Amino acid sequence: MKRLCLGALLALGLSLGVQAQKYEFTPVVDIESTEVKSQGKTGTCWSFSTTSFLESEVIRLTGKRVDLSEMYTVRNTYVEKAYNYLYRQGKAQFSQGGLAHDVINSVEDYGLVPRTVFSGLDLGQEVHNHAEMVAVLKSMLDTYIKNPARTLSPKWKMAVQKVLDVYLGANPKNFTFQGKEYTPESFAKHLKIVPENYVTLSSFANEPLYKSFILSIPDNFSNGSFYNVSVDELVAATKRALENGYTIALDCDVSEKTFSSKAGVAIVPASSSEGKKGLKEIVEERTITPELRQAEFENFHTTDDHLMHIVGIVKDQRGTVYFKVKNSWGSARGNGGYIYMSVPYFKLKTISVLMHKDALSKPMKQQLKL
Repeated sequence: MKRLCLGALLALGLSLGVQAQKYEFTPVVDIESTEVKSQGKTGTCWSFSTTSFLESEVIRLTGKRVDLSEMYTVRNTYVEKAYNYLYRQGKAQFSQGGLAHDVINSVEDYGLVPRTVFSGLDLGQEVHNHAEMVAVLKSMLDTYIKNPARTLSPKWKMAVQKVLDVYLGANPKNFTFQGKEYTPESFAKHLKIVPENYVTLSSFANEPLYKSFILSIPDNFSNGSFYNVSVDELVAATKRALENGYTIALDCDVSEKTFSSKAGVAIVPASSSEGKKGLKEIVEERTITPELRQAEFENFHTTDDHLMHIVGIVKDQRGTVYFKVKNSWGSARGNGGYIYMSVPYFKLKTISVLMHKDALSKPMKQQLKL
């Protein structure tokens, strides 16, 4: 009887101990970034996340805090999407989605402007919503494509631009910022953003290691190239970048129930029955192998749902490391708009990361021939 009582007490004590392990996070690396913003009712997370990334790059490179226009990039990328959709005769995706390299491509082609110069909002409008605009553009493009005469009006490109002018605003040719005159191109140079300095890493078993490849996902309309590394190298490169003061633009899957913007955590519990519990308390997480990661991607359980911005590292009271991820769903959710993402979640659900090439180690640069 004594043994039974002692066993019961021990089990109760262990249970209480586990229940007491509610998350307590402390910062390890915290890189300066701008305030959390909201993408509103749009699918433009790719621009919000990568623009936030560029804002941190500007801080790192110049020491200046600048609120850049996400919608200036979005507006110009819609043009590229429209041309791509029409040239491919409608056999391509035309949607609100995109990837981190689309922002970098836009900087190269169109430069950058401050948000005060181009907000993408009408007077009195506070929330971005592109549903009507995209429907109008797609309808126009489909009409051009299905034109029985097979002859395009010479004004079709102008028509695309005019729709974007009406909904988002016309592109500024020059502007004044802090008392100085700039063009979008000269402003990007002023901020020391050099597009060719940024690289995208990914990890997939169906591609050779250390080579660049075009990732076949729906939002890669621009056929952007990714460098393929092992999943452990992907984690190591991300940690190394953060530890050396470089932030990361992240493309990942957020469809899992254990990704919670409300709770502010993203984890992969070892037991599916502990998913709900794991949003509030520390639970054991699953071991992620390259084989599991590849299977999740090929089964469409991992898709390019959402892009965010990794700005630091935190750890829980057990010393377990998580990435501090800045979201674009406003500051009212989770940890002031931030998600603490476990390394297992990152390993399983990351599509790609974009970073400055100088954040990579010398051996990695050599392997990638950068």
